[in-house]
Amino acid sequence: MKAFGIGTLVAGSIAVVAGLLAATILIGPILFWLAWNVLDFAHAIGLPELGFWGIVLATLFLGLGWAGKMAITAIVFLADPDWFHGAAQVRWPEPTFKNFVAVALLALIATRPRASRTWVRRRRRRAASWPG
Repeated sequence: MKAFGIGTLVAGSIAVVAGLLAATILIGPILFWLAWNVLDFAHAIGLPELGFWGIVLATLFLGLGWAGKMAITAIVFLADPDWFHGAAQVRWPEPTFKNFVAVALLALIATRPRASRTWVRRRRRRAASWPG
């Protein structure tokens, strides 16, 4: 029974948190890569496919708040990567199921972090505004 003590509980909790953090860091870029390159959404809207760092920056751009978006924009303009100079003619994609799934995956990355933060703020405001 000593194997199921507090130390084991703490170590297990740390392992779970580390696993969730790793999954969160990896799942976003994988979903973006799937939508952009595999489902060929880039070609559907007239943009080039992205490499590894383009996918990482685009995923972070979708998932971060305003300050993070400005930092990524500064990195892109200061670093001046080669993929930024590609000529593109952006167009509306064809209404296919594949493009719908790609847009849904990109929307999932873009909206998830914001939804949880907004709910916490609303809960705090309601609790503070109640008389008592």
